[in-house]
Amino acid sequence: MKTDILIVGCGVAGLYCALNLPEDKNILVVTKNIASKSDSFLAQGGICVLRDEEDYESFFEDTMKAGHYENNPESVEIMIHSSQDVITDLVSFGVRFENNGESFLYTREGAHSRPRILFHADETGKEITMHLLETAGSRKNITLVENFTMVDLICYNNSCYGIVGHDAEGNYTSIAADYTVLATGGIGGLFQHSTNYRHLTGDALALALKYQIRLQHIDYIQIHPTTLYTQKHDREFLISESVRGEGAILLNSRGERFINELLPRDVVANAIFEEMKKEGSEHVWLSLAPIPEEEIRKHFPNIYQKCLDEGYDITKEPIPVVPSQHYFMGGIDVDCSSRTSMERLYAVGETACNGVHGRNRLASNSLLESLVFAKRAAKHIIKNYLPSEPQDEFEVDAAQYEGYQEKYKKLVLAAIEKEKKSHGSYINETECR
Repeated sequence: MKTDILIVGCGVAGLYCALNLPEDKNILVVTKNIASKSDSFLAQGGICVLRDEEDYESFFEDTMKAGHYENNPESVEIMIHSSQDVITDLVSFGVRFENNGESFLYTREGAHSRPRILFHADETGKEITMHLLETAGSRKNITLVENFTMVDLICYNNSCYGIVGHDAEGNYTSIAADYTVLATGGIGGLFQHSTNYRHLTGDALALALKYQIRLQHIDYIQIHPTTLYTQKHDREFLISESVRGEGAILLNSRGERFINELLPRDVVANAIFEEMKKEGSEHVWLSLAPIPEEEIRKHFPNIYQKCLDEGYDITKEPIPVVPSQHYFMGGIDVDCSSRTSMERLYAVGETACNGVHGRNRLASNSLLESLVFAKRAAKHIIKNYLPSEPQDEFEVDAAQYEGYQEKYKKLVLAAIEKEKKSHGSYINETECR
């Protein structure tokens, strides 16, 4: 199989990259599961946007401070100044952000100095991704293939010419491409407790390690402070940062508030871990009592219903919450055009690291960062497009990939541990599988 541009992953980064490529290019998007099983669908809180130039300095400082000033300032500046352009695109695709009939409504989340977050109820990621999928589906030059798992890259002389993968039945095939974009998402499937879908296991990182593609900060792993505590073995349900931004408070078993809920996520998560350790408990409590019932039902309908399904009425009682692995700030090292250290290979979204987030991601910067740098990848590919030289047909030897899942997991986890030990642990921990 041959295509002009191959995109691995169909979350917001992969889809938006495809939509910013010209319609005279054949674009193939493959995804490991079904299209709706990407973490982009799960993003609840919203997407940051620069409201006006007066907001720039505080937006920049909020992002840098949350990232412990280990962010790449150039990437942060690009993200912030590109935000309004991205929002304009999303609205043109049909995304419906909350408004009062004349202008957008903004909410505030932890570590933000002012409200600058656009949202759609408490399912912003679903709203954005759904419309990107619909728009991509209407483009004749974009083909989406579900249940196709990447297991290898096709590489010669540090240039990428496509991938090897298999379908749901285990049939292996190769896909040749002039350019390949990795948008494979996070690493939650490696952890016992995570908000991510379980099939997101860092496959792109494993291949980067295999081919010595540069990585950056792969031990920078964010723990979300508040996920709904459950004893079921599945991904944890995230209780959005914006719930605390609207006034919800954290309580210990004695009903005492023990932390400023609007501090950065790593600080709040560490405080929860400390309180759990002190009390010998498996969770703490989140009370939405300070938020009017009408606002809860209007702003957080999905959270309200999910908690109700689990036996908790958040308008009347606190809910048990526990920190879980949530977001990956490290990844495949890329420049401001999303280029990796391998020619003809780009990486975008959570699997890439351009330095925007530093050591800890500021709430609601993830969707924005993914979209901004996905568009930059598309623009750079087209500006510098050169068809690849014809290569000998790649023969796929399926036998060499037997048991690859466990091998890749061990490879990634070992690399994370090695990186962690090189400069010491700096952040809260959650157990790997």
